[in-house]
Amino acid sequence: MERDIIFKELEVIEAFRNIDDVSKEKIFSIARKRELKKGEFLFLEKDKIDKFYAILKGKLSMSRLSINGQKRVFFILSDGSLVNEVVFDDLPVSVVCEAFEKTEIVEFSKNEFIKIMENDFKLTMNILNSIGRKQRRLYRQLKNTLPIGMEKRLAAKLWKLSKDHGILEKEWNYIDMSISCTYISYMLGTSRESISRAMKVLIDMNCAKWDGRKLYVKEKDLLNYYRRD
Repeated sequence: MERDIIFKELEVIEAFRNIDDVSKEKIFSIARKRELKKGEFLFLEKDKIDKFYAILKGKLSMSRLSINGQKRVFFILSDGSLVNEVVFDDLPVSVVCEAFEKTEIVEFSKNEFIKIMENDFKLTMNILNSIGRKQRRLYRQLKNTLPIGMEKRLAAKLWKLSKDHGILEKEWNYIDMSISCTYISYMLGTSRESISRAMKVLIDMNCAKWDGRKLYVKEKDLLNYYRRD
């Protein structure tokens, strides 16, 4: 569903902050808003797209299937995030982008957006910085594929989810996402059974707890558990 966008809504997008006012007006003039239902795909692996996307409100997951058909989630992006900066290389996309929940996005014509970038170095640097942050997150994920215990890998992932999506409630951080052991297994590229066993260890250590379908963690305790020998 495409709808008109209000200029102030674009302020949530971090990459558009502190850029030239002329650039803001041009970005606003080419912006188109869309709403995705939970589970709806924005694009699929190997799609050739000519749109550049950012999230106004909600969450999108970025994933792909392994050669044996196992799903691996790389990112869950939320409010203010750019989605597909790599669109500028003119190659087919290499991941699947799916709405984790009901999500509002804004889209731009790639070619029109490039013209704006050509005249605003700050905007271009913001785009590059966004790419850099994602690349560093991928490096950390590669580190977590090294032969360390699943409990430590899970502790690191829950700590990161809490940093990105956590809401402090007394001594606990509630991870503000509809998440399950199955979905965490997609994020770590392992089986649900392995995650369930590792989660039990963290729960017994009082680093995490379930309250119904809500997941709570203690960031400091997770970090200490990950770092310990």
